[in-house]
Amino acid sequence: MSYEPDGQGHTPNEGGPASSRSYDGKSSEKERRYRDEIYSRRIPAGKRTYFFDVKSTRSGDDFFITITESKRIDEGRYEKHKLFLYKEDFGKFVRAMHEVMNHIREECLPDYDFEDLPDLPSDEEDIYRDDDY
Repeated sequence: MSYEPDGQGHTPNEGGPASSRSYDGKSSEKERRYRDEIYSRRIPAGKRTYFFDVKSTRSGDDFFITITESKRIDEGRYEKHKLFLYKEDFGKFVRAMHEVMNHIREECLPDYDFEDLPDLPSDEEDIYRDDDY
């Protein structure tokens, strides 16, 4: 899937004006509340950029996270992949992420210096329970 930015540099679903319009070109308050990002963290990584966005549900009563990988495929065109993460899965997701990162760090690449990686609980610690998956 590739996207081209609108005249203001936004690609569809990137939180810019083009993503908050309904089919008639007007956006309702409810749509804006759903599409507005409550909090956003952008991580540039070469040709890729990752976005961690907190968004509200359509009702405005709940929140979820979208994780987006945006990869530049050529001038002005991007390929995007998006993951939606809901509050009931936050703990499972973070535990699994720590587990696979520790496996790579300790088993696959023990001599590599992971510069920006924070200290993670080790696999020996009993924080990963089988019933969590």
